[in-house]
Amino acid sequence: MAHDPTTATSTAPPGSPPGSPPGAAGGGAPKRGGYASATVPRHLARGALGFGALVGSLALLPVTGPWSLLLAPVGLVALRGCPMCWTIGLVETVSAGRLRRSCVSGSCELRRA
Repeated sequence: MAHDPTTATSTAPPGSPPGSPPGAAGGGAPKRGGYASATVPRHLARGALGFGALVGSLALLPVTGPWSLLLAPVGLVALRGCPMCWTIGLVETVSAGRLRRSCVSGSCELRRA
């Protein structure tokens, strides 16, 4: 996104359709963060799978021995690295398209869309 110093507002990126809002490249989809999912239910399903696999890998350790630890990488992949990464993705998924950054005179703040 480019900054327009004459109006102190952001301009649409090059290649965007004329009249498109800033940050909307090639369509009306809001920009999501790197950890966000397409929908909240999909993100919650990934969390259930990830946390379930991590808990299962430890809970099944007395029953199956070290073989249960093969569930741990499945859980980490579903959580995209760690539980905190999943939590950040949940916040990004919930707030996608609901918050806009507004920068005026070098001061930026978040506002509701």
